[in-house]
Amino acid sequence: MEGDLGTLTVWSYGFAAAAYTLLAIYLAPVARTGPRGLPNAVMLAAVVFTVVWSLLAWGYGMTGSIGLYAIAVEADILRYGAWYAFVLVVLRPGEIPREGGQGGFRWVAAVIALVVVAGFVVQGLLASGVALAVPIKWMTFHPLLLAVIGLFLLEQLLRNVAADSRWNIKPLCLGLAGAFLFDLYVHSDAMLFGKLDADALGIRGLVHALVVPLIWLSSARSRDWARRVRLSRKVVMHTTGLLAVGAYLLFMAAVGYYVRFFGGEWGRAFQFALAFAALLGLAVLAFSGAMRAKLRVLVGKHFFRYRYDYREEWLKVTRALSAQNAPQALGEQVIRTLADMVESPGGSLWLWDGTRQGYRQFARWNMPESPVLESRESSLCGFLVRSGWVINLEEFRSLPSRYESLELPAWLSEMDNAWLVVPLMVGHELTGVVVLGSSRTQVDVNWEVNDLLRTAGSQAAGFLAQMLATEALLEARKFEAFNRMSAFVVHDLKNIVSQLSLMLKNAERHKDNPEFQQDMLMTVENSVERMRRLMLQLREGAAPASASFGVELVRLFERVRATKRQTGREVEVEVVAAVAVRGDEERLERVFGHLVQNSLDATDHDGRVWVKVDKDAGQARVEVGDTGRGMTTEFVRERLFKPFQTTKQAGMGIGAFESFQYIRELGGEVAVDSVLNVGTRIVVTLPLFQVSRGSDLEAA
Repeated sequence: MEGDLGTLTVWSYGFAAAAYTLLAIYLAPVARTGPRGLPNAVMLAAVVFTVVWSLLAWGYGMTGSIGLYAIAVEADILRYGAWYAFVLVVLRPGEIPREGGQGGFRWVAAVIALVVVAGFVVQGLLASGVALAVPIKWMTFHPLLLAVIGLFLLEQLLRNVAADSRWNIKPLCLGLAGAFLFDLYVHSDAMLFGKLDADALGIRGLVHALVVPLIWLSSARSRDWARRVRLSRKVVMHTTGLLAVGAYLLFMAAVGYYVRFFGGEWGRAFQFALAFAALLGLAVLAFSGAMRAKLRVLVGKHFFRYRYDYREEWLKVTRALSAQNAPQALGEQVIRTLADMVESPGGSLWLWDGTRQGYRQFARWNMPESPVLESRESSLCGFLVRSGWVINLEEFRSLPSRYESLELPAWLSEMDNAWLVVPLMVGHELTGVVVLGSSRTQVDVNWEVNDLLRTAGSQAAGFLAQMLATEALLEARKFEAFNRMSAFVVHDLKNIVSQLSLMLKNAERHKDNPEFQQDMLMTVENSVERMRRLMLQLREGAAPASASFGVELVRLFERVRATKRQTGREVEVEVVAAVAVRGDEERLERVFGHLVQNSLDATDHDGRVWVKVDKDAGQARVEVGDTGRGMTTEFVRERLFKPFQTTKQAGMGIGAFESFQYIRELGGEVAVDSVLNVGTRIVVTLPLFQVSRGSDLEAA
């Protein structure tokens, strides 16, 4: 405040004094004593100091008295200090006991109080005419620092308040932030141009008066300011880092100022070199893992009773482990997750290898590769299973008696940077071990660190066990698919062997018959081709793709009847409508041949087996029936068309399952009607294959 501020200043600060006086009158009845009334009392004090500051500035505008101006500056500093106190009271860690955890918070409050008191004392001495070795820029730098601290505190208040309470405190934060930003602009402009802007300074009172409605709104919404505010570890760490960076830059700026002031002709060059060195040093510190580790340990040790925010740690561990799908990537992530908890730069994971009957190195991070296989019967594994402890190797070397009769293996003793051995337990079974390297900074491995590492290790062991079990299940499913395919192949081979055996049985009687010889050659050729396909299927791991054609069912069943007639059995074939269906002719013949053969096997020689081919509702309908032994309703419902289920003495239970699967692939359906000791009727419906004149598709 300098010079004659004129009428605008008088009205501006007069309006501010009136507005804050009304606000003080409103707050006075609710400024109770006790924990809940403390924030309201501190707010009332801040409002009162603002009233005093406004009245002094108004008086200076009316009289031009330098004494009123000096007192107004000190009242402004006290006003800032009162608002700081209000924010700190609201932010205070109320749930932290007095015997621990508040040291860091009190340290921050003490630093802020020191800034306020130092400014108040220096301004008072300067106003009293005492000669001080303080540069003129102090007059604008200190108010600028006050505005920056105020914005930092408001940012912390808004970040740490619970979401459902942010509605209450947001108007206050926005209002004070606006006032502090205006002060930041005023004093930044003064530092740049060497003097205060009279217009901005004159309107300052009106700007602060405009904040009053927002303060009133927040106070009306919530009397209990501290009810839902909690300090966030992450935010405290970031704020501490920013404050450290700010202090570092301010210190380097002060050094640069004196270098330029006393450097003579080379002062400006030295100042630029110092600025570059300061920024380079800041970048090195900012990207230093050791410095970040020291800062995290400092915040956890001095600002909070407990070193870790267990909710954040649990969520972080869960997110890290859930994001990995491959076992190797999950193993490395387990190491990183446990290492981050104790600021370790590396580690190694040893998992149980069932094939080699020992623990081998499964994953590593910033650790050398090791081919050693650790036996489950070793002293290390036995101790971890019995105790479940986290082994601190530094403590073991100094006080080995705490670890009973533990003997470290040679490979672990030879690791220079080995620090902690974390067991990965699933129940009472040791799934693996994580060996962590020495920390970047000094970390006190107390009960809290041990409990967190054991708990996180158990959670990681569960994820690893699930991942390995999933891999084993996928491998088992591949074997299951191969075994199922092999069962189909064996079933088809059984049919081929039966056909060749029948041919050999008849060869003695018909070996001189030319027609039999020709038929035998065709049968052998067909059998060789089918076996070649089966071998290809086994080698490729899947059934070879077969082309689909139009298959005439009448011709198909004539061949089936002729084949069965050679065995001495007769099958009745009734054709109501000649139809064709789409499919592979050989597989369809095998499917229907199997159904007919099942009917023949279940029917005595004097019984009847028939096939009826018809068309119904736009679909081909094939009925295979017999007067044989039949099946129970329970067998048809629960076991028929399932693999390895059969009523035959020597059957494999594969043919019916394969037939059902292929009919379903073609879009058909199978219906079974069977009565025990009466007979069975199986109805197969398949989509028709329409052959039109001029089509490039022809029936096979």
